[in-house]
Amino acid sequence: MEPSASGLAARGDLRSALPFLPVVLRGGALFWPPAAQESLRALALGPDVSRVASGDVLADALTDLRLALALPALSPRAADGLALFFDDLLSRAQARGWFAEVLPNLARLLLRLPALLEDHYDKAADGASGLRILASQDAGIVHLSQELVAALLTCALFCLFPTDGRAEASLPNINFDGLFAALVHNARQSQEQKVRCLVHYFERVTDSTPTGFVSFERKVLPRRAVLGGVTYPDVDAWMKSSAPLCQFRVFSSGFIEDEEQEALEVDFANRYLGGGALSRGCVQEEIRFMINPELIVGMLFMASMDDNEAIEIVGAERFSQYMGYGSSFRFVGDYLDSKPIDSMGRRRTRIVSIDALDCPTRLHYESSGLLREVNKAFCGFSYQSKLQIYTELFEIYLLIMFHLYNTVQDSNNKDISPRISSDEYIGVSTGNWGCGAFGGNPEIKSMIQWIAASQALRPFVNYYTFEDASLERLGEVIQWILCHGWTVGELWHMLIEYSSQRSRGETFKGFLAWLLPNGCPKMK
Repeated sequence: MEPSASGLAARGDLRSALPFLPVVLRGGALFWPPAAQESLRALALGPDVSRVASGDVLADALTDLRLALALPALSPRAADGLALFFDDLLSRAQARGWFAEVLPNLARLLLRLPALLEDHYDKAADGASGLRILASQDAGIVHLSQELVAALLTCALFCLFPTDGRAEASLPNINFDGLFAALVHNARQSQEQKVRCLVHYFERVTDSTPTGFVSFERKVLPRRAVLGGVTYPDVDAWMKSSAPLCQFRVFSSGFIEDEEQEALEVDFANRYLGGGALSRGCVQEEIRFMINPELIVGMLFMASMDDNEAIEIVGAERFSQYMGYGSSFRFVGDYLDSKPIDSMGRRRTRIVSIDALDCPTRLHYESSGLLREVNKAFCGFSYQSKLQIYTELFEIYLLIMFHLYNTVQDSNNKDISPRISSDEYIGVSTGNWGCGAFGGNPEIKSMIQWIAASQALRPFVNYYTFEDASLERLGEVIQWILCHGWTVGELWHMLIEYSSQRSRGETFKGFLAWLLPNGCPKMK
């Protein structure tokens, strides 16, 4: 059923997104402006008609498209980057295939964008999951087909999204012009390799259109009391929590994106989703956005995160294999994602973006900094369906939720809990969040994430240390804490005590050595 003219024009979600989309609404329907449509039709007919068979001519064609949309011409540096990549860095064979097949198919996909958007809004009939701007403190979800995601990413590749108003709406850049501009006079091959990942994605989706879905959710931990939900906990609330600590497994090698168990895979995010993915960045978040390019679409409509917010993305498919990190990052080939599909048509890949304090220095050891970090992680790790339970754990302080855990045992080592369902057995896969460019403390961040995951009733944390020397004793300390049955509140108390001593200059040890010096615990 097609959406009615009056119905489409009246939709609040579409009105929210439309100023940031390259299409126009006229007569209750979505269209490309005529000049832009003609340019796309020419591109769709291939290089014999469009004459676009090189990077420098592609840059001219994209400038024409932008002018047809009342956007400024591509910057000279972005045009030079397009020419450099497609004319010099790609092999001649791959470049010929790109201009003869991939580019025309992408243009055909863009010609269908108005229809894809109308179909999307028609199926999101209640407005609950339609494409819209999710501003700060606006909790909600956007549910997109992978085909629509591919079309939107093609708009970004062609640099067709309007930029006016994005900074005022706290939205990151979404067009790829900065990505190509950063290729010019750049000695780091990692920038070229990032573009290779994205080019590979476009080759894949034009060869075979993906048929699944991806959802993007803005999660908010309210600062004021709300009916039936938990609010932003203070230091005392965390101190009083009786939630049991969940399982915690330490891995010195391996990667979060290769997690075999179903888990929230933590994106060590910038407060602007994607961070430097579309510029010069090439660390944990940016790499994830290159190998799972559908994540980039969230940058179109997700405003920057406040301290009480997180973003969860479910269903993003992985397309690329890689090696290296930072300047050594390399695209090494195709990746076939075999993750199972859920009832909503999404791959069971769950990525949660949480931004850590940037260069916190002494905030590491102040209660305000610890509180900000634990609440940020708790927001990201929380189940929206368990908000009332979280309130009870903070307010009643009873060990009433043990039955949600897979291996809760009594003093005789007998299992006293039913097995939880597979839909609930979703843990957290993480590592040294905020400890690279942001300068965080790995020992403290590991404890904060354990506390937050446990309070959020996650059954386990799989922690990848990336061979950080400060975490050599992490497994030993974890086992000692678990054997002594500490609660969230007890571990939080010790973290606060340690940080207080560190702030006063009474200790200069790391948290793990402070807690168990020579095997002597601080707490019996």
